[in-house]
Amino acid sequence: MNMGDILAQWDKVQADKNRKQKESGKNTVSHKKANAPTPEEKALAAEKDFEAKLKAENSKSINPMELWLRRYGTIDKDKLAEEQYERTKVQDRNYLLNMSPEARIDLHGLHQDEAEVQLNAFITNCCRKGLHKVLIIHGKGIHTTGTDPVLGELVRKFIERDKRCGTSGHPKTKQEGGSGATWVILKQN
Repeated sequence: MNMGDILAQWDKVQADKNRKQKESGKNTVSHKKANAPTPEEKALAAEKDFEAKLKAENSKSINPMELWLRRYGTIDKDKLAEEQYERTKVQDRNYLLNMSPEARIDLHGLHQDEAEVQLNAFITNCCRKGLHKVLIIHGKGIHTTGTDPVLGELVRKFIERDKRCGTSGHPKTKQEGGSGATWVILKQN
C-alpha cells in the first residue's frame, strides 16, 4: 500500500463519518471550552446568586427610626422659622425705621444738576443691590445765599417724585447728620 492509497482510505472514512453525523443531526464536535457551563447552567447560577443577594439584603436589620428618616427625611423647623423671621423683618415698618442706613451718598459741593444725576445713579444702584435704607447727605445750606438750602430742597423733591423712594426723614442725632441728611426707605419690587 502506498501513501496515495492510505490518504484515499482516510478521506473515505472521514466522508462516511460526516455523512452519519448529518443523518443523525448531531454534531459531535463541541466549540466550547472544556468544563465551561452551558447557557442553562449560567442562568441557573445567576438566579441562585440573585436569590442569595436578595436574602442577604432582606436579612439585614435596620433601626426603625433610621428607616423612617430615610423614607421621609427631616425638616429643620428652627431654620425655617429663622428664614421666615428674616423675610418679615425687612417688611416691618419699625424695623426699617430703626435700622441704620446700608449705603450713603454725600452731595456736598455739587451743583443742582450734578447732584440730581449722582442721586439718580445712587438710587438706581441701591435698588439693583436690594438695599432697604439709604442716607443722602445734602448739608444744611450754611454756604448758600438764599434762605432754604438748595440741595436739601432738591433731595426732597427728588424723593417725592421718584417711585422707588418710600418713607423718608432726618436722622435724630447730629452725629448721623441731623437736618443736613435725609434717610430714605427704598421700595422693593
